[in-house]
Amino acid sequence: MYVEGFVVAVPTANKEKYREHAESAVPYFKKLGMTRMVEAWGDHVPDGKVTDFKGAVKAKPDETVVFSWIEYPDKATRDSANEQMTNDPEAMASMGDMPFDGQRMIFSGFDPIVDQIGEGASGYSDGFVVPVPNAKKEAYTKMAEKAAPIFREYGATRVVEAWGDDIMDGKVTDYKKAVKAEDDENIVFSYVEWPDKKTRDDAWEKIMKDERMQPEGEMPFDGQRMFWGGFEKIVDTAR
Repeated sequence: MYVEGFVVAVPTANKEKYREHAESAVPYFKKLGMTRMVEAWGDHVPDGKVTDFKGAVKAKPDETVVFSWIEYPDKATRDSANEQMTNDPEAMASMGDMPFDGQRMIFSGFDPIVDQIGEGASGYSDGFVVPVPNAKKEAYTKMAEKAAPIFREYGATRVVEAWGDDIMDGKVTDYKKAVKAEDDENIVFSYVEWPDKKTRDDAWEKIMKDERMQPEGEMPFDGQRMFWGGFEKIVDTAR
């Protein structure tokens, strides 16, 4: 699998317009080879001291953050899809009629390093964006592989951790700016899926007390620059 990950600031009043816009794009992306599209509306998006989702896309007070991703079978399919879109006049024209400010949308390509699937359908997701030193990829992967089964034990239906592969530079904002990435750091785009918000809330209370989640030694990233939030799914082609 290969993941294209997005973070978008959408006027709260445009929620239904955004959902309709995303759903209308599903047949087109399926034609290009995507296997799944998820759009998740900000539900519990906390303010951070150093970085957060709102700052990542310079969200205004009347805007809500959307965390979304498109799954492809592999990178080649994703690259081909992006090339076809770029060369499709109709697709590019539709980009100009979006219910949000596209200049503040951030997106990039990510290669999964952890992908564990549990049981049941998903209606809620936690989203994470993390700056990780390139030299600590192995240590981060080991930590993520240890944590994923614990999340599933407490009800998660899927855990994906994806390593930055094609990180885009943006004029207004991008993933690197969002986490104040240093020159030797990469970006991890991660999502934990849950059946519903209650399962997620109950799980987090237990996860925070679970001794197995304690790090073995030094954390392989700067936790103060990691940001996360809870999102309610408004589009999921897997459902």
